[in-house]
Order: sequence, then structure tokens, then C-alpha cells
Amino acid sequence: MSYWVPQGGLPAQTELTTDRAVFTDAYAVLPRGTMRDIVTSRLPFWDDTRLWVIARPLSGFAETFSWYVVEVAPGGGSERPEGDPEAEAVLFVVGGGATLTVDGSEHELEPGSYAFLPPGTAWSLRNGRDENATFHWIRKAYEPVDGIDVPAPFVTHEREVAAEPMPGTDGAWGTQRFVDPLDVRHDLHVNIVTFEPGGAIPFPETHVMEHGLYVLEGKAVYLLNKDWVEVQEGDFMWLRAFCPQACYAGGPGRFRYLLYKDVNRHPRLSL
Repeated sequence: MSYWVPQGGLPAQTELTTDRAVFTDAYAVLPRGTMRDIVTSRLPFWDDTRLWVIARPLSGFAETFSWYVVEVAPGGGSERPEGDPEAEAVLFVVGGGATLTVDGSEHELEPGSYAFLPPGTAWSLRNGRDENATFHWIRKAYEPVDGIDVPAPFVTHEREVAAEPMPGTDGAWGTQRFVDPLDVRHDLHVNIVTFEPGGAIPFPETHVMEHGLYVLEGKAVYLLNKDWVEVQEGDFMWLRAFCPQACYAGGPGRFRYLLYKDVNRHPRLSL
């Protein structure tokens, strides 16, 4: 598997300023070139760690989630990673490795490792290796439902999760689902979607789920509202609920992205 890992840095003074960054009331595109040293953030109780915040709840932007790309230097990490008791999380590793401790059990993470952490989970993360660990950290305020249990934490790897082909596509378009879509304990899904060269979403999907998409590998053209936009590995897209979307993966290699969506709950009737 191949995963894009941002490197930071700063463009030379001789480079052009023009890029593909777009921010609208229906969608946003943050190209990989926007993830530079000068836009990193720090968090309380995280040692030797920096992160790119690529989505956060904001009027006119993401409503249900935040998304970080986190870089932990050797020896870095946190014993107090999450300060919000209502926050659930998905971690997905794209570079290096780290030790994740969940309720006292240790898990060695590597590129492709996936962890689901429900609200209130006791967890910590430490990079004991001699290279940076880079992972995606997607957070959402869990929406409890009376009579339905909160799901349990789990740690897996994408090689343990088979891709399910979309009907009628002969495997050109498939999704690795880390959670059973019929399990209504979960109110978020974070999946990996893969298109083989020539694969496509052949109609403008228009639906209630809000999306975050981070391109792990390859390139494609993506329909966002009325605009066809070229995207490549390392780019991030935000799509508002009901924003029309479609995709064509022209090759030469596979096009893969990490996909967030909110699911399995009544829409809130007041803000």
C-alpha cells in the first residue's frame, strides 16, 4: 500500500503563488502544498508533536468533525491525548509507527493501522522509533442514543479488511468498511475508497452525509458541486451535506482516499 505523508517545508521565493486551493460554501479543496511548516499547530500535553488541522467545526465549513494530520517525532507522544470526554476518534497511520495503549493494552501501529476510540476511552500514544510517526486523527462528538450501547474500541489494519466492490463495477470501485454499516451504535464511518484506473462514480451523488476526503494515493478528477477539480495524493476535500459529487480515476495508477461521513442519527432540528 502507498500513503502520502506531508513533509512540511516552505516553497522557494521563486515559486508561483497560484495553486488549486478553493474554499466555497459547498466544498473546499486543500491541496497538499498548503500543508507547510508555518501552518502547523501544537496541542496541550503532546510532546514533540505538530499537526496540520485540515477541518474543524466552523460556520460555513465542517459541521460534524475535525481532522488532523499529526506528526510525532521520535520519543514524542502523549499520556493525555484527548481533553474532551464526548469526543470519539479514528486514528489511521500513514508513516512510521507508534505504540498505542488502549485501556491498558498495547498495540504496535504501522502504516495502514486503524484504531477506533469511543468517548471516554483511556488511551495514550508514544513514538519509540527513530523516525517520525504520522497519522490521521478524525474526531467527532459522539451522539448517544438512549437504549443503544456505545461501541467498543478496536485496533486493526487495512490488510485485514477486504474491499467490497460496488455492484456492477467489476471491482473498479470498492470500499473497505471498518465498521458494519448496519451497526447503529456507530455515528461515524471512516472508510477507504479505491478506484482502479478508469473507475468512476457515474452519477452526481447528493446525500445528507457530510464528507471529508484525504487522498492517500493516485490522482483523479472530482466533481464538487458544479466544478470538476483535479486532485492528487495528499489533497484534502470537504463536502457539505447534499453537495453533488462524482469521480473519474483516469490512471495511470489506483486512486484511493480516506473518507469520513456522519451516519445513523436523526439530523439535529436546532443548532
